[in-house]
Order: sequence, then C-alpha cells, then structure tokens
Amino acid sequence: MEPTDAKRDLLELREIVRTFVREREWEQFHTPKNLAIALSVEASELLEPFQWLATGERHELGQAKLEAVRHEMADVLTYLISLADKLDVDLREAVIDKMAINRAKYPVEKVKGDSRKYTDYET
Repeated sequence: MEPTDAKRDLLELREIVRTFVREREWEQFHTPKNLAIALSVEASELLEPFQWLATGERHELGQAKLEAVRHEMADVLTYLISLADKLDVDLREAVIDKMAINRAKYPVEKVKGDSRKYTDYET
C-alpha cells in the first residue's frame, strides 16, 4: 500500500530529525522520558509570546512574536516526532484513532457551540 501524502510528510520529517540527531550523536540522550520532558518544555515556551495578549490572534502577535511562535511550534513538533519514533507510534494513525474517541465523547448534537469538557455534561 502506497503511503498517503500526510504519511510521507511525517516520514520525511522523521528522517530529517533522525539525521540531525545522529550527526550530533545525541541518540544516547533521546530516551522517551527525556523527549517527553523536552516536549513539555518546548510547549511551555510556546506560551510565552502569547502572555498578556488579549486573544493571541495573528494581528495581535506582530511579526517578531509570530516568528517566535513558529519556531516554538517547530520545536514541539520535532520532539513529538522523535518521541513517536522512539516508541514506534504512527502519529497519523494515533490522531485518527483519537479523533474517533473524541467524536464519541463530544457528539455534535450535544456539544455544538459549548466548550465544556465531556465530563461536565449530564448524561
């Protein structure tokens, strides 16, 4: 079976990250635990440009903050791809599976226009 464009894109990014890490001999440091921690740190850094903004919409960020957000998003994705690689997780399949779970938790007819968590709805 031929991979989809999305799968090919993820595989290409995985190879770019693998090569970068291998060239620097960093594999020894890239344990699942360390990658999960690094991912969390980068996700936190992604918040900084949004701090104190009213909504964080693109027009509110300005060019410098938008570029900072772009770089932090790349860092988050890089560590996520590395963690998935270490644990042999197909990210595309994981997203598809999780969206199916979310559809069951959040049926459109029950949650449309409502931001509450599924546990806050009456059954």
